[in-house]
Amino acid sequence: MKRPKLSLAQIYQVVYRWVRPNVESFLKLQKPKLWLLAILAGLAGAVVAIIFRYTISLVQWLWTGTFSESFLLNVAALPWWIVVVAPTTGGLVVGAIIHLWGPSARAGGVADAIEERARDTPQLTLRNASIGTLISAITLGSGGSAGREGPVVYYAAATAKALFQAFELPPSARRAMLASGVAAAIAASFNAPMAGVLFAHEVILGHFSMTAFVPLVIAAVLAAVIAQAWFGPAPIFMLPDFEITSYLEVPAFALLGITCAAVAILFQASLIGSDWINRRVSLPTIMRPVVGGFLVGLIALAFPQVLGVGYEATEAAISGRLDLWLMLALIVAKTVATAITLGTRMGGGVFSPSLYLGAMTGAAFGMIVAGIAPDLASNVGLYATIGMAAVAAAVLGAPISTAIMVYELTDGFSFSIALLLTIGIATGLSQAAMGHSYFFWQLFSRGVMLEEGPHTHLARQLRVRKFTLPFKEDEEVPVFDATRLWLKDTDNLETALKSFSNSGKQRLLVTRGKDNEPIGWAYHVDALSNFNKVLVEQSREEHY
Repeated sequence: MKRPKLSLAQIYQVVYRWVRPNVESFLKLQKPKLWLLAILAGLAGAVVAIIFRYTISLVQWLWTGTFSESFLLNVAALPWWIVVVAPTTGGLVVGAIIHLWGPSARAGGVADAIEERARDTPQLTLRNASIGTLISAITLGSGGSAGREGPVVYYAAATAKALFQAFELPPSARRAMLASGVAAAIAASFNAPMAGVLFAHEVILGHFSMTAFVPLVIAAVLAAVIAQAWFGPAPIFMLPDFEITSYLEVPAFALLGITCAAVAILFQASLIGSDWINRRVSLPTIMRPVVGGFLVGLIALAFPQVLGVGYEATEAAISGRLDLWLMLALIVAKTVATAITLGTRMGGGVFSPSLYLGAMTGAAFGMIVAGIAPDLASNVGLYATIGMAAVAAAVLGAPISTAIMVYELTDGFSFSIALLLTIGIATGLSQAAMGHSYFFWQLFSRGVMLEEGPHTHLARQLRVRKFTLPFKEDEEVPVFDATRLWLKDTDNLETALKSFSNSGKQRLLVTRGKDNEPIGWAYHVDALSNFNKVLVEQSREEHY
């Protein structure tokens, strides 16, 4: 029996009924607006990365006489006292900024972007980001030991927040916009657009989202193109073409993963310990960065390689230009110098120091392996590159994006087996010891506990006023009685659900202001309905 032929009108109706709900959903989520705003986020990320790097170079030029990131020869030619005075003076300027601008004047980083994704924070503003990023630029330019990527992420996230506040966007689009700014910052800083997209998913959003993927790609690619046009297309670290010499090295790479885990754990413990000590030391705010800069300067007298971002020393380790004992000493010196820098409220991130420590660890390990089995050992640069990725992945809690980033930074893909094995072991052991990444510890110190799960933070973000029903026109307004259980309109959903559970009541009085003026009722069923709604939205965002 022949099937009846469909007319063009019938085909159109079938396609229309199929496509229409998808287009309506596309427009409801305001994806066109989000994609256009992602272009602005990409531009902002690139511009911030360029300006920040040149600001660091300008401050560095004031005492080294060069704008180049390779400045160790210039430092070696300086009188010893300048090496101490430069970071001390930088600390004094940072201390003065913090003193003048108050508590909001602090260096920010990746943790601030994660916190903004978890909850709306009043601290992440363009004003605070400008001050915080200036603090980081002065710190790094004057020789403070830290990374430059965290501050760029901080400012890019603040810019993205300013953009989505200026345009009405649903919550999922706001989070995607925030991640777009971060992706652009990473892409521009490292010339690594793929890693920027993955880092924003893995660390900022905490999940992989198809909804967010397109705007993240737009922002990252645009930022990378601008950065490449400005700085050139070459990766940060240039490596020769090398491959794994023998698969008999696999046990050595596994052992390297254990070693990198130990270095990552000690580095994070040093950062946490330094912060703990500085919270308990009684010093004026203005003096803390001064002391920090002075101590870093003293370390630099013996090990000038700890100054600044440290890419010159990292490159030297990858190229095999440093001897074994110097690299072992630099692992300790850089760890201490970075802990002092960040603990005393100077600015900067932990990404570059993690790469630095990993390169030193890997290169030193490779030299030891070459001494034991010279016929089987691969190039020292290979071990340095793998170690660089393993320590960074363990500290950042971002194994996937770090692996991709190392591929993009080094322009090498021939050692993926060794890279993945070492990263996996280092990340797993670090999580076993520390629980989470360093960023999570920073948030924990602020009272933001993401390990409780997204449902907890969603319950804390939703306010009672969202589901409060006003009194009816013919309803008698009850008199407020402090002896009875009630809710304030500023209470969050978590507090409301606990109150309903403790009272056993289906509705509670809601008040407003200091005088507890009754404004309506909150019903248990409405509270649960709103909680279910935000959970569904979160699940849809994470899986579509």
